[in-house]
Amino acid sequence: MSEADDSAFQRGAGSGPAPQPHPAPPPQPVVAFNRRELDTILRLYGRMVADGEWRDYAIDLLKDRAVFSVFRRSSEMPLYRIEKDPKLARRQGAYSVVATGGMILKRGQDLGQVLRVLEKKKHLRVVDV
Repeated sequence: MSEADDSAFQRGAGSGPAPQPHPAPPPQPVVAFNRRELDTILRLYGRMVADGEWRDYAIDLLKDRAVFSVFRRSSEMPLYRIEKDPKLARRQGAYSVVATGGMILKRGQDLGQVLRVLEKKKHLRVVDV
């Protein structure tokens, strides 16, 4: 036996199975927007981008809520945050729209209804004379 083989044998190499690493803890649940919710949000986002109001967005999936942030420029603070917080579903509603300063503009159970606060008002109307 060579010295390398002898020293490996003395350290216990090959003397039994290697110790098993501890199993990883299960991943923490994360709150996320489902496909229907994202479709509703992205339809509004597309209209606002086409109007030149919004330019960028970010999605944050946290363990207690999901946040869709809307930016005019990506280097700024978000103009609005659309939040989904399931803990508030039975009280005030899971969905809310939050302005830059942290003021909640609208909160409710129905995402489409909550997002109406962000839709531009049509000021001009055709009137029959």
